Amino acid sequence: GAKRLMEFDGFLLLGKSIDEPCIAVVRPYDGTPQTVGNGIMVALRLDSAAEVDALYAKALELGGTDEGPPGDRGGVFYAGYFRDLDGNKLNAFCLGS
Repeated sequence: GAKRLMEFDGFLLLGKSIDEPCIAVVRPYDGTPQTVGNGIMVALRLDSAAEVDALYAKALELGGTDEGPPGDRGGVFYAGYFRDLDGNKLNAFCLGS
């Protein structure tokens, strides 16, 4: 029952709906080959931009590294990107901004 929910250059989101778990296929942002922790990302959906900001700040406070500060991404997607201590890429996001 999955379908294409979003598609941009280098990005494809598949799932039943944006309100359920989805899978995205994306070219690595930094242009290097896909490896564990690069080209693989866990996205955490939150309820508000304030929650995204708080989670992003806490991740950096605990030793995570910045991969893109929280901000509006196209008017309907607010997100911040970071890596955990093992180098895994994560994203905290909410819909709307």
